[in-house]
Amino acid sequence: MTAEQPLYFRQHIFCCTNQRPPGHKRGCCAEKGAEDLRNYMKKRAKEMGIKDIRVNGAGCLDRCELGPCIVVYPEGVWYSPKNEADIDEILVKHVQQGGRVERLMLPPSE
Repeated sequence: MTAEQPLYFRQHIFCCTNQRPPGHKRGCCAEKGAEDLRNYMKKRAKEMGIKDIRVNGAGCLDRCELGPCIVVYPEGVWYSPKNEADIDEILVKHVQQGGRVERLMLPPSE
């Protein structure tokens, strides 16, 4: 790929929808509503006319105890949205405006 060649997607957002057995010590994103949030993010991005991103479900991203977890690439920024308002804020501030939603970011050390 050359520097002039456009990316297929400007951003790729992976949403953990991993499911572990009930009572697992680390928990799982699925039991925290991750699938509903992923579905909402896909729908909302389309409603907002954002066409150059891809929102995907993912297996375990290995941070389920902090979840639900999403990671935005190519930046590698991790978030833990808890509701639809958080998803809207990520779509506007990060995806559309290129900023970060600091209050929802997961620190690399956790």
